[in-house]
Amino acid sequence: MPAIHHRLSPFIRLPLALLTLTFCLSAKATAANDIASIDWTLAETLVALDQPPTAVAQVSDYHDWVGEPRLPDDVTDLGLRSQPNMERLAKLSPQRVLISPMFSHLAPRLEQIAPVETFSLYRPGQDTWTEMLDLTRALGELVERPDAAEALIASTESRLETLSERLPDDSQPLLIVQFMDARHVRVFGENGLFQAVMDRLGLENAWQEETNAWGFSLVGLERLVELDAQLVVVEPYPTGVEEKLRHSALWQHQTSMRDDALITIPPTWSFGALPSARRFAELIVPALVRSEQSRHTRHHTDS
Repeated sequence: MPAIHHRLSPFIRLPLALLTLTFCLSAKATAANDIASIDWTLAETLVALDQPPTAVAQVSDYHDWVGEPRLPDDVTDLGLRSQPNMERLAKLSPQRVLISPMFSHLAPRLEQIAPVETFSLYRPGQDTWTEMLDLTRALGELVERPDAAEALIASTESRLETLSERLPDDSQPLLIVQFMDARHVRVFGENGLFQAVMDRLGLENAWQEETNAWGFSLVGLERLVELDAQLVVVEPYPTGVEEKLRHSALWQHQTSMRDDALITIPPTWSFGALPSARRFAELIVPALVRSEQSRHTRHHTDS
């Protein structure tokens, strides 16, 4: 019987080598993408990088408060951000779990399931826009898509510049608020996402009071009456608040309400990163253009 040679011919070795390489690259990409995120800002950025997390906390609430970018339909809901479902997370067994400092108290429990990585944004004394860029690049490195991160940065900055050119020359100062209840609002100013976008659009913020690290002040409606500004409400409204405001003399006395000039925009994550920054710009610029057109129409009608 002739000897059997165990060497494979080059024609067989090459396809096998390519198959092995493809498998390794696929496994590496899967590992990079096998991420659970407790934090919505990190989740929205991963979606924008085309590497969405496999699991996110409070998926339904994410869509209510963040709006876009939408999470994939097959993303797993981990339950509350403050109390994620550890059993569900353990079954998923992700390669890593991402959190922000707000959820640092969860790290010891989460680390029993997978490595935990913390990414910061809105740190006191830091430039908000620069922090957003740094976060985008850091997540791009994490999922091995640095080019996608640079593309996201470039496209966002380019789009904001384009949108700024559409704004009326005589735009009023803006007062950006979000309702907490029928008598109290967050008013957004320095250190926040909305302010960072307004700076790039060339818009003036009417709220010049001190804000917290997240870029807002919590005030009563009476604090807004004295300000002559274009009022902008960011949805969602808490349950029942809209009905109460219809009967609130304090709210109806606001300048924008008296002039029928109130601007309301869909949910935009005020604690987000570049995806939310672009979403806010995409919503506020057309709203201001329409408002200015309506104002001129009313002026000519009254004349």
